[in-house]
Amino acid sequence: MPVMAKRDYYEVLGVGRGASEAELKAAFRKLAMKYHPDRNPTDKQCEPRFKEINEAYDVLKDGDKRAAYDRFGHAAFEHGGPGGASGFGADFGTTFADIFEGIFGMAGARGRPSGRERGADLRYNMEIGLEEAFAGKAAQIRIPTSVTCESCSGTGAKAGSKPKACPTCGGYGKIRHAQGFFTLERTCPGCHGRGEVIDNPCAACAGSGRVTRERTLAVNVPAGVEDGTRIRLAGEGEAGMRGGPPGDLYIFLSIAPHAFFQREGADLHCRVPISMITAALGGGFDVPTIDGGQTRVKVPEGTQSGRRFRLHGKGMPVLRSRGTGDMYVQVVVETPQKLTKRQKELLAEFEKQSSSETHPESAGFFARVKEFLDGLGRGTSGPWDRPGAG
Repeated sequence: MPVMAKRDYYEVLGVGRGASEAELKAAFRKLAMKYHPDRNPTDKQCEPRFKEINEAYDVLKDGDKRAAYDRFGHAAFEHGGPGGASGFGADFGTTFADIFEGIFGMAGARGRPSGRERGADLRYNMEIGLEEAFAGKAAQIRIPTSVTCESCSGTGAKAGSKPKACPTCGGYGKIRHAQGFFTLERTCPGCHGRGEVIDNPCAACAGSGRVTRERTLAVNVPAGVEDGTRIRLAGEGEAGMRGGPPGDLYIFLSIAPHAFFQREGADLHCRVPISMITAALGGGFDVPTIDGGQTRVKVPEGTQSGRRFRLHGKGMPVLRSRGTGDMYVQVVVETPQKLTKRQKELLAEFEKQSSSETHPESAGFFARVKEFLDGLGRGTSGPWDRPGAG
């Protein structure tokens, strides 16, 4: 039976001889997914076509094999020549990992693991006062964490020894099993994916390369931080396993409630009760400010309850900015309680002298109520006709 001549590898992949490594890889992924036998179980021509594609890519992706092929053609691999491309060679597991990357968007781990795992990130909750958030704060915190073992310098091995490559996986951390056209990987049970084993573990850290210690760290809280602000201290988390890089420490700030101020962003708000005499005749009062000082608020004559006064620049600093918020003072007119007989008489006398001009808001409101009820055929008394008004 005549032997069919092999097709040109560049023709098999549908690329030119000057194709780059990326172009070769893209062409291979596209064709491999199209002709994979498991995707075409009823087409008997797909298996030989898939083998041909794999063989072509196996040669052209390798710089030395490609150079030999460009010079000698298929003869470069005949009679035990370099490369020995023969369809599903020893490198097929690696080649097929490229297909998995194209189909599932994931790449297989091909390098040797370092055996040194990155340490875990840590979280520390810190509560500060509003004044501290205003001015900033330099604080020290104590945290229990894992640090590099000094006895073994983080290797996990007893002094005078060192870890060695895992004999089960050869130091790769994974074991491969071929099942038909698939090559499956699983974590090595001997080293748990680290690629190294320790015959003589360090007694101080039991082979982990780290021990638990309490550390004192300096934390700089900038002025203007808000509730929930996160501060990252790079490399201050747990030490990595067996000399691995440390994790980070994240400090989450919460601001304690204040006795006088409520915060909204960079602005501060407060409520101040004033007497009805001050509200009616006008006056003023002093209020504290977040910087520890105080300022005067002037109350004009006839001020109504709920009115707000804005104090420009008396709020919180804006984080990472030179801006500053404002302070808003809301006055609440307080109704007198526990009046003496004489005070009641004076108020009653004042009420007799009141008119719509002295109480324009209430007079206007009850006038609108009267109009509404008159439209319904009902009457109503005004505020000055109620019992006790005169």
